[in-house]
Amino acid sequence: MSDTLAFYQRRGFAQRVGFGIRPALLVIDFINAFTDLTSPLASNLDQEIEATRQVLDTARQHNLPIAFTTVEYDEGFRDAGVFIKKVPSLSVLRKGTTMVEVDDRLTPRASEHVIVKKYASAFFGTTLSSTLTAAGVDTLLITGCTTSGCVRASAVDACQHGFRAIVIKECVGDRAAEPHEANLFDIDAKYGDVVTLDEALAYFRNLATD
Repeated sequence: MSDTLAFYQRRGFAQRVGFGIRPALLVIDFINAFTDLTSPLASNLDQEIEATRQVLDTARQHNLPIAFTTVEYDEGFRDAGVFIKKVPSLSVLRKGTTMVEVDDRLTPRASEHVIVKKYASAFFGTTLSSTLTAAGVDTLLITGCTTSGCVRASAVDACQHGFRAIVIKECVGDRAAEPHEANLFDIDAKYGDVVTLDEALAYFRNLATD
């Protein structure tokens, strides 16, 4: 992978966007459908949930804008388009069920946004971009699942909407290691920065002293 990174860098990829001055936190799809192992969409994300809890606690201490996402579909799945044809397991994401609720370990507060989406990106067909813009946000710290799906799509769209996309490595997960690592590499090469949990927490500490 180091040889691939060096090749990319020689071609002008994998520069750093860096942290801005007005961050927000995005928690993508850490809902029961992806964390409860009885669900066909789920995988063991206990470590990623715990790391995200640390980031969430710190973001709350600094009164930063925080948004969660969930995915839910009406009965009949008319709002699922061709997505559900590609991934029939999405049928567990029925509106009004516990599967579409945020995992209890990360329960949103009343003041925090819970955005309902139908597809991979947290931006597609939602108010996320306008909400962040209205709050003056320039940096979006991204946590959640899955790395190769909704995390990647949201990081790409964050870049395209003019935000610095910062994916926290320990706070994102996938159901298989290969797509997880490949997509972290690709995000870091093209769309945003992949940082460690320690780097993210240090960024928050620096905000407190500015």
